[in-house]
Amino acid sequence: MIDFELTEEQRALRELAHAFATNEIRPLAWRFDRESTFPQELIRKAWELGLMNVYIPERYGGGGLSAFDGALIDEELAWGCSGIQTSIGCNGLAAMPLILAGSEKLKRTYFARLVEEPRLASFAITESAAGSDVGALSTRATRVNDRYVISGSKCFVTNGGYADFYVVFAKTDPDAGRRGISCFVVPQGAGVIVDRHEDKMGQRASNTAVVTFADVELPLDHLVGTENGGFAIAMAALDRTRPGVAAMAVGVARAAFEFALSYAAERTQFGVPIASHQAIQFMLADMATEIEAARLLYWRAAFALDHGTPATLLCAHAKRYAADAAMRITTDAVQVYGGHGYITDYPVEKLMRDAKVMQLYEGTSQIQRLVIARELLDPAQPGRPIDAPA
Repeated sequence: MIDFELTEEQRALRELAHAFATNEIRPLAWRFDRESTFPQELIRKAWELGLMNVYIPERYGGGGLSAFDGALIDEELAWGCSGIQTSIGCNGLAAMPLILAGSEKLKRTYFARLVEEPRLASFAITESAAGSDVGALSTRATRVNDRYVISGSKCFVTNGGYADFYVVFAKTDPDAGRRGISCFVVPQGAGVIVDRHEDKMGQRASNTAVVTFADVELPLDHLVGTENGGFAIAMAALDRTRPGVAAMAVGVARAAFEFALSYAAERTQFGVPIASHQAIQFMLADMATEIEAARLLYWRAAFALDHGTPATLLCAHAKRYAADAAMRITTDAVQVYGGHGYITDYPVEKLMRDAKVMQLYEGTSQIQRLVIARELLDPAQPGRPIDAPA
């Protein structure tokens, strides 16, 4: 039986996240965006409420939430501000490789750091010449006696300037492409250098840094999973977190829609509220439909993950559609506001800038389309639609 009703616990969780977004995030979001302020105090408050580290299993002190429950939180916090939500939620992506493949020792050591204090962790995979083409990354991890020595630089590292540790992907077999990538946990104190903080178009309340590993030495037991098994770990981790990114996109889109709906009811032109004009009505109707469709996609993808169903295709559908919908909806919200929408005194231009990155990080919309096409065209892929021809 299909049931689209949330449980009492899920409704309470969503209400908790929404109240935090309403009372703590929204009052600061636009000022933090203008000033590019890192939300350290909000991170602490979210940690105290249990809105951080939600995927870390309960036996390590985390929330132990499902992908579905975590995505409900992501939508509400992103409705408040997706930049602040990114700062709060980044630990989920950084922790996921450890959840999936880390040794018991690594889990106990590094999860303890996150749950005992409001510390941050970063997922470091992207490089200036290796974005969508992960196999082209140049960061090296060389085994020297009883150590790995990591050398290289990573860009677009969320929370990189504030991280207590980094989950880093590096080449252990430089000639093997993506089959030569391994995953490591690198504590900040091992000699990690934060080169610079990026000045971004949107999500300006989140920290994005360039980070260098200059011959950083690690014990052998800081390898996550097996040597040269890092690519599979990275892809599995991103599959697991993409419904959350889709949920964030829905949150941003929903915020823009609500502002546009309210403005359209208040703004008068030609003697009537602009909501009386069919042109505006159609825009609002399309926005509402796309939000509903995007939410159902991320719900389905997260549900599949939680029930052990192959979900790569569903996660790509959800992330691609929700990100593109958020960009369309926020752009249309600016259009509803007219010239006022282009001015920073009004709220929707921030949301439009924030929405853009949804089409870029954790796999661009174009990469999601490649994933979808690959899954559809390969009959061996278990993610094919139920009604697809054999």
